[in-house]
Parts: sequence; structure tokens; C-alpha cells
Amino acid sequence: MSGAKRRALGYGRAAAVGCVALVLLVAGVLASWDAAHHIVLAKGREHGTMTVTGCGSEVCTGPYAPSDGAGARSRVSVEKSVAARKGDRFDVVVKPGTDEVVRTGAAGFFHAWVPLGGALVLAALVIGGGLRLTRTAWGAGIAGGALLMAAFIAL
Repeated sequence: MSGAKRRALGYGRAAAVGCVALVLLVAGVLASWDAAHHIVLAKGREHGTMTVTGCGSEVCTGPYAPSDGAGARSRVSVEKSVAARKGDRFDVVVKPGTDEVVRTGAAGFFHAWVPLGGALVLAALVIGGGLRLTRTAWGAGIAGGALLMAAFIAL
């Protein structure tokens, strides 16, 4: 194979692997942003406290007490996590137009970004193995691992 063909093949491989890493990272951001934007852009939203009264396989439910004088709700639901047990109380923000809430504070913030942490760890493997950018791969892997560890500790 000639040198020009070999270089073109190398550039094509790098572009394909770069696209895979980019797709992983974009998917992680989009999966995280669904819950995270309610926490990051919480100004003007309904804030309060939720008390967990029961948990199903995917969600936990309970009454909601607003902190800003809005109407209380007898039942709201939050995505189930390992840290939500019956009787627990935590600060939440209500998703507009629904009875779904998202946990706020450090625990809620890090929990919302867990998909991005996983995507960073996976992208690190692709970056290191496919693109052979070891320092960048280590940086992405450490950032993803730190985000996952912070979520574990905060919850």
C-alpha cells in the first residue's frame, strides 16, 4: 500500500473513532441535561421539600411542601435512587407542568450528571485505544470517575 493511501486510511480511522467518542459524550450530556437543567437553571421554578412515603421499582412518591408559599401537593414523584428510602426528606424543584420533582443541592446536582460521568469513562477508552491520545484519555477517565465518585459520596 502506498504512503498516501496509508495516511488517508489513518485519517479516516481517526475521524471515525473521533465521531464515536463525540457521540458518546453528546449522548451523556443529553441524558444528563434532562434532569440537570432543572437544577442548574432553577431560578423561577417551584422549590420545596419532599418526604418519601413509598418507592416503586422506578420512582419514589410522597407529599411536597413548598418553600416559597406556593400550593402544597399531596403526591409528587422523584426518580428512584439508592439514597431514597421511606421517611427521607430532601429539597427538590418541581418540573414545570408536572408532578415530578428533581432533587436539588449537591446530591441532586451530581446525581443528575451521572450519565455524563459514565460517558466520559467510556469515551476515555475510545480516545485512548482508538485515537492513541493517552493524556486526553486519562483526563477524560479521571474526570468521569471523579464525577461518579462525587455522586456516590453526595448521595
